[in-house]
Amino acid sequence: MVRGILAASRPISWVNTAFPFGLAYLLAGGGLDWLFWVGVIFFLIPYNIAMYGINDVFDYESDIRNPRKGGVEGAVLPKTMHKPLLWASVLTTVPFLVAMYAVGTWQSAIWLTVAMVAVVAYSAPPMRFKERPVLDSVTSSAHFVTPAIVGATIQAGETPGYFWLAAGAFFLWGMASHALGAVQDVTADREGGLSSIATALGARTVTRLAAGAYLVAALLMFAMPSPAWIVGVVGLGYVANTLRFWNITEATCEDVNRAWRVFLWLNYLVGAVVTISIAYAHF
Repeated sequence: MVRGILAASRPISWVNTAFPFGLAYLLAGGGLDWLFWVGVIFFLIPYNIAMYGINDVFDYESDIRNPRKGGVEGAVLPKTMHKPLLWASVLTTVPFLVAMYAVGTWQSAIWLTVAMVAVVAYSAPPMRFKERPVLDSVTSSAHFVTPAIVGATIQAGETPGYFWLAAGAFFLWGMASHALGAVQDVTADREGGLSSIATALGARTVTRLAAGAYLVAALLMFAMPSPAWIVGVVGLGYVANTLRFWNITEATCEDVNRAWRVFLWLNYLVGAVVTISIAYAHF
């Protein structure tokens, strides 16, 4: 059961939520104290158990028709595991949430609430934002941006202005990433009776919009203090990865899975560059 729950939480993607919190917390003046570790551990594992676990339960009918599910891109657990998965989503998150609400600021409390509402509303009915085109990409992006904002605001003090510019770029990155992921699932989603930004706007249009959003996100890095331009340069890798499928069609939408697999590993490369750049500039 534990292995199934952890598999559903997409371990390969844990860093995408824990890293933003930890980095923002340190840049806002925090240290490697107990609150840092509470936030990092929460956004590393429990947060992802809830986010992806709830999604897997309510996306089951689509996932069993999706050939890319069942590995690093998402476990397909039997229905007997759905109830334990939902319980795990509650039991692993509540203690961390209590701690962060208790010691955080009112700003971090708002953003933490936004994060958890987005986690539930994205997949669970009746809200089910993942079936509301465009809102699905907005909500998905919030899953990754809100941990950073919580990290930046959980301690008293003024958040640097450049942080919000970085958060805006990160938000565009998140929307583009969700949209690109939705393209590869167009066929499976339609067979499962699901709607998404890709089923509504079409595979080709969404792929091109994703490339544009990645480009704007990378360019915003050049407007930030040095050495952010280095992040902008490597960020162009997302653009290049997406442009390979500029002329994708509905019939070949699953080919975008090749771009998605590159995306999963590109995150680690770009994350390393971000870490080294910030360490060089601030530490």
